[in-house]
Amino acid sequence: MSVIMQAKALCRNFGGLQAVDSVSFSIDEGEIFGLIGPNGAGKTTLFNLITGLTPVSSGSFSYQGNVITGLPPHRIAAQGIARTFQNIRLFKGVSVLENVKVSQHTSSRAGLFSSTFRLPSSRKEERAVEEKARDILRLIGLSGRAEELAGNLAYGDQRRLEIGRALALQPKVLLLDEPAAGMNSAEKHSLTGFIRDVREMFNLTVLLIEHHVPLVMGLCDRILVLDFGRMIALGEPTAVQQDPAVIEAYLGAE
Repeated sequence: MSVIMQAKALCRNFGGLQAVDSVSFSIDEGEIFGLIGPNGAGKTTLFNLITGLTPVSSGSFSYQGNVITGLPPHRIAAQGIARTFQNIRLFKGVSVLENVKVSQHTSSRAGLFSSTFRLPSSRKEERAVEEKARDILRLIGLSGRAEELAGNLAYGDQRRLEIGRALALQPKVLLLDEPAAGMNSAEKHSLTGFIRDVREMFNLTVLLIEHHVPLVMGLCDRILVLDFGRMIALGEPTAVQQDPAVIEAYLGAE
């Protein structure tokens, strides 16, 4: 496997707080890579550094061999890195289909003039956008609910739709920030298979933050554990689960 993403001594300071403290790791292409740790460990801050939402204090992050540190979020997304958020960010007052279609606007080639006057080039692109959106809904199991309001979906289906919106950007890497948050046990079980299926169908590399330890241990190829901004473990799930530092800091010692 080839390395698709690599962090080198990433740091982020907020005043006197070291939110991310010299974290280094690499992720292989096609891997499902987990990021866990106690609340306040720096997980979401690390996601924000990767996606350009928060500037790096020091260190660097590379994607496909190119340093992307300092690039704005839209340029990072355009290179093939998409993410979801802890709090679902759907347009709940419009249809499921429109939610996926609107995610494709960043790659739209039709100009303002052709869109306004409904020129053939604009109509052709609009048809292509809808076709692609319906394909994504079919693959994530929501094709039968395309015309429903997104806000009427069950919570688990809203999470699926949010991932579908990210997939509309045609990413090579998908970052999932607590995808199982708020789900019941059945929904979490379904999510595990869904993430594996999405990885295979779209040929993705997946990086996820998740508090539900059984889900992470059963899903991820490797896991990185943060505590107070520092990496305390990195390895396969079985090794991480048995690491004394992880047990004490996160899993809980007897």
